[in-house]
Amino acid sequence: MKFLVISVVLGLALAGPSLKTEEQRPVVSKELIDYINSQQSSWVASDKWLNGMTVAEAKKLTGTQIRERVWPVKDYSGVKVDIPTHFDSREKWPNCIHPILNQGQCGSCWAFGATEALSDRLCIGSNGSINVVLSPQWLVSCDWAGMGCSGGWPDLAWDYMKLSGVATLDCVPYEAKDGTCPSKCHDGSKIQKYYADSVDLLFGPENIQKAILEGGPVETTFTVYEDFMSYSGGIYKHTSGKELGGHAVKIVGWGRENSTNYWIIANSWGTSWGLEGFFKIAFGQCGIDYQAVAGKPYLK
Repeated sequence: MKFLVISVVLGLALAGPSLKTEEQRPVVSKELIDYINSQQSSWVASDKWLNGMTVAEAKKLTGTQIRERVWPVKDYSGVKVDIPTHFDSREKWPNCIHPILNQGQCGSCWAFGATEALSDRLCIGSNGSINVVLSPQWLVSCDWAGMGCSGGWPDLAWDYMKLSGVATLDCVPYEAKDGTCPSKCHDGSKIQKYYADSVDLLFGPENIQKAILEGGPVETTFTVYEDFMSYSGGIYKHTSGKELGGHAVKIVGWGRENSTNYWIIANSWGTSWGLEGFFKIAFGQCGIDYQAVAGKPYLK
């Protein structure tokens, strides 16, 4: 028994520095960037945004829990609508697609994707009469099914917004940290909450496209690899690098270029990342269209 304990302690001692070194290394090296750009021409890798970001820091930007599949999914096969080759919600509903936000060093992407999509859908569904930006911090602090900055489940976040509602960003500003669910707005005023009226799980490009055409942007999840952190333009396709974690984002549209179908997506890492906060990613890449969620806004 003494030998076993000593062996375990020794093993942990030896593994400790190695694990620490792995977490503190740059998430994308210059060599990896050069390799990515030499292997394909679909997208461009760059270190302009990274600023020496470590693996540990990059992992904090993820946080979405990805399941194998969530049932039942919404089936739009019976909805007869022509799906255009190109569609961008920013062009269709320019006053309702809200600005890029920044989650900071908090694994709250699941909350951002949910509140951002519902914010847009409230505006679209009300013909612009309800034009608010909902608070991701409210979900971080209040959603009992989430784990705050340690991650959460997008579908359960939508369930929460349907059952309990969510305050606005003006009422509950984002703090990029876990917090206590507030009983009043930060300025002392009464909280007004907004709700989802339904929650629809979406699987596959056609269902997601029809859902967007019907009601606006949707939240989706995908697996982030190290190379994604260096994205600066083009249509992303995973090329190299280790898995970092699950991430939630907002799909606003799609397009086609050189026979490749791609999604247009709003990220939550600020406007200095990617295409002023947006990115394009090929259909099917990293599970991007396998597990999306949205719902009709409550407008009564």
